[in-house]
Amino acid sequence: MAAGTTVDHLTETYRAHYRSLLGLAALLLDDTASCEDVVQEAFIRVHSARRRVRDPEKTLAYLRQTVVNLSRSALRRRILGLKLLSKPMPDMASAEEGAYEQLERDQLIKAMRGLQRRQREVLVLRYFADMTEAQVAETLGISLGSVKAYGSRGIAALRVAMEAPA
Repeated sequence: MAAGTTVDHLTETYRAHYRSLLGLAALLLDDTASCEDVVQEAFIRVHSARRRVRDPEKTLAYLRQTVVNLSRSALRRRILGLKLLSKPMPDMASAEEGAYEQLERDQLIKAMRGLQRRQREVLVLRYFADMTEAQVAETLGISLGSVKAYGSRGIAALRVAMEAPA
């Protein structure tokens, strides 16, 4: 019997977590097509290297880390940097409330762009992808202490940026 994860297990893991992987890519990239490409490419790469995934329980971690790495590569190739898709406004009780939420979201996006790359990655994975600090450390290939430090510094920088007049 060959070492590593099986094709069936990898495929099952991919299908079960496709939406969360797509969401992870969406938090790091700026358009749906690129996100889908990154997630599909991650599956292909992990499939090609599946024999290196010795513990089948780590298959999802390998997929996540590959999505993060491919997202980084996609961002590096872009000359103009990040552009967020304009999202339709959610149904709100009033137009003023919707406009205020849009302004807050824009301010948060601008503040996130001002963070160091590692701080942004840690915060996105920790709070938007709802991963534990240990999962973030494994996904990014850094220590748990580094995750805590980047997260703490990132939150402090966001506080300062969000309190600054626009």
